[in-house]
Amino acid sequence: MGNLTLANQLTILRIMLIPAFVLLVVYGYLGWALLTFLVAGITDALDGLIARRAGQRTRLGAWLDPMADKLLLVTTFIVLTLPAIPLTNHIPLWLTVFVISRDVVIVGVVAIVSLAVGPRTFRPSMWGKLATATYILTSVVVMYYNYRREPSLVVDVFVWVALALTLISGADYFMRLRRLINEPQPTG
Repeated sequence: MGNLTLANQLTILRIMLIPAFVLLVVYGYLGWALLTFLVAGITDALDGLIARRAGQRTRLGAWLDPMADKLLLVTTFIVLTLPAIPLTNHIPLWLTVFVISRDVVIVGVVAIVSLAVGPRTFRPSMWGKLATATYILTSVVVMYYNYRREPSLVVDVFVWVALALTLISGADYFMRLRRLINEPQPTG
């Protein structure tokens, strides 16, 4: 089967929606920005479903899908943080720094461990998935209240929950990584 499956085409569409989303936020089309973000989220759900159900799993998709997810979330957090963009609600800079730093450190440490100790299977944890889901919900809540041009306590609650899950999932990843490093690998 070729690499340009329907699942991979949906992932590529998600990547192509990122600049559209940024421009819509920057130029104040906040309802359209929210809709674009939601469409990108739907492509994320669909590409995984199609890949599994239609047997369209590819090596390209295994790399492209998580990359598209990270690009969308990092871009969204950065755009919703920038003080130069006139929004009613911004994601605090400190939260964006924590979220991005957590991901960069995890990817870097896993790469170093793979190079130094050998390849290890490192699956996302429940805490990591919960943190990512919270980032998505936080983005949607911030965009929704920006669209309504209303400050909201709901935004603050999501910001603090996102911070808590960033710290918990980061600690969980490092505990799992310590066990993984010390785990003997089967010899072939």
